[in-house]
Amino acid sequence: MSSIKSTNTDYEKNKIEKGTLYLVATPIGNLADLSERAVKVLSEVDFIAAEDTRNSLKLLSYLGISKPMVSYFEHNKRERGQIIVDRLKSGEACALITDAGTPAISDPGEDIVALCAEQGVAVSSIPGACAGIVALTLSGLPTGRFCFEGFLSANKGERRERLSELEGEKRTMIFHEAPHKLRATLEDMKNTFGSDRRISLCRELTKRNEEVLRLTLSEAVAHYEANDPRGEYVIIVEGARKEAKADLFWQDMSIEQHVDFYVGGGLSKMDAIKACAKDRGVHKSIIYKEICN
Repeated sequence: MSSIKSTNTDYEKNKIEKGTLYLVATPIGNLADLSERAVKVLSEVDFIAAEDTRNSLKLLSYLGISKPMVSYFEHNKRERGQIIVDRLKSGEACALITDAGTPAISDPGEDIVALCAEQGVAVSSIPGACAGIVALTLSGLPTGRFCFEGFLSANKGERRERLSELEGEKRTMIFHEAPHKLRATLEDMKNTFGSDRRISLCRELTKRNEEVLRLTLSEAVAHYEANDPRGEYVIIVEGARKEAKADLFWQDMSIEQHVDFYVGGGLSKMDAIKACAKDRGVHKSIIYKEICN
């Protein structure tokens, strides 16, 4: 790894502070993406908390780093999180790492950061790779506004319910998916978002066999009917397209006329206000206030 010259000021700024939890982003595939600052933190903290100590040991061995390690993952986060925080409060410094990417993103690191915030323990982030952001930049879809959805439920009903809630989401959406669930997820997305909705499927990011497919949902379903999914996927989904103004029946109505339209159709005044608010994409209190005024 090439050496980067630092001034004394830079060195002091990067000094490891006792009693601090460091969120250290690790490579998602290419080991060369690990920053020099990340290596310094991993080398100088008192101990390292890892999602899978066996996987993390391979990275540390590659870097020539030997540190005491503790496991911290979804099923032991309640008990182990407080133990780690107590060690931080006693003056130790800890680096939290996941198997790949940035800790606390769709990850139990979220819980220990909240615990540190509650108990006044310092947290510092060492930025680096994040698969969702990498995939978003490669997708060819709008990046100005986006939302992160992570993994959908393995339960068919819950997955379809969540996708239904996102049907009108106008921001670009980021999902993670395992290969054995990919076909079912794409089929549910097609049925919910429409066959012509654009998506990007990214796998093996930063690795030799990196693949980015830019397709519609119907094309994606057909592709994976003919090809077996391989590796972990990041799915970037285009947001819902805005309705043409000419298609909105209420566009020339005042709010009062809009509410009266629904009342005339048999709705109660309150239900008419709710329907009006839904049409206009605002909270019902705004419509209620306007009607009262």
